[in-house]
Amino acid sequence: MSDLYLSRIRNWFLSSPPAEWAINRLRETLIGSLSQGPIPGHVAFEMDGNRRYARSHKIETVEGHHLGFEALARVLEICYKCGVKVVTVYAFSLENFHRPKYEVDGLMQLAKVKLEQLIQHGELLDRYGASVRVLGRLDLIPPDVLEVVERAVAATSHNTTCVLNICFPYTSREEMTTAIRTTVEEYSTTPRPHSTPFSQSRITQKILSKQGDKPEGLDSIEETPSQSDDHDQDDAVSTATTLHSDPSTQKSEGSEKVAIYPNAETITPETIDKHLYTSGCPPLDIFVRTSGVERLSDFMLWQCHQDTHIFFLKCFWPEFDLWHFLPVLVEWQHRQKQKQREEKPRRVKQA
Repeated sequence: MSDLYLSRIRNWFLSSPPAEWAINRLRETLIGSLSQGPIPGHVAFEMDGNRRYARSHKIETVEGHHLGFEALARVLEICYKCGVKVVTVYAFSLENFHRPKYEVDGLMQLAKVKLEQLIQHGELLDRYGASVRVLGRLDLIPPDVLEVVERAVAATSHNTTCVLNICFPYTSREEMTTAIRTTVEEYSTTPRPHSTPFSQSRITQKILSKQGDKPEGLDSIEETPSQSDDHDQDDAVSTATTLHSDPSTQKSEGSEKVAIYPNAETITPETIDKHLYTSGCPPLDIFVRTSGVERLSDFMLWQCHQDTHIFFLKCFWPEFDLWHFLPVLVEWQHRQKQKQREEKPRRVKQA
């Protein structure tokens, strides 16, 4: 009974106006101090533990998700106040469609309600100039929810300072598959303008090099500048890509101009980056997952690179606030400063 009494006293004291004022002042001071150091440009949150939080507190699962959304609002304000430009959250996985129908329907309706609230009371996003982007398989979202999603995106499209990426419904493997498919389509359906195929001298050299029968006087053949250009161009063109040429782009018979497609060997990681859902976002600096589970669970697999710092926290997502994010940001800043100290002697030696 004494523990319950002390708990009630503590809650009463923390909810009193003087205590709330003091805590808010402390929060503002801490956030202001953090913003003086290095600031991550992109932070991702895997919001895990809503259901377990609900079970541990003996409340409905949907109520646990409601509290999770309130935690998201707190975290967004902290991130934007600190100067983070892009926040990406994992709101709904494609795998969640395998959950009981009542829970899936509840999550969809929750998303609809919260997005509608975002539209009606968008002060937080407007205050920090944050636009909403919904990433994932939008074709799987129910029509009534999709309509609200589109309105939320449109309502914040004028904001250009920060970005809130909501992955819903999403998996990283599906994102990468879509990016690769789009890249293949681009490389197989977009001809290079004003390209010529193989020059006659190039074809002759290729054939003779295979036969090992090089006629006299071939070494004395001097190429014109246009032929030299053709050689360079031919080296960057894959012969296989010409199999999918669009007849509308081909010239009439007897003309040297035909549709030539980009060489697939020129595809780089940056090429794939341009076709990801997160295209245009800065590299991922911090990845946070709550609930004590230590795996990525098909979230931001491509975006996690050699400089991404991954933090697995034991708290459930509805509990997440400044006091949990503070150690994460402080440790990241410490690592950044340490990295700068290590790189400084290298730059001096190179100079």
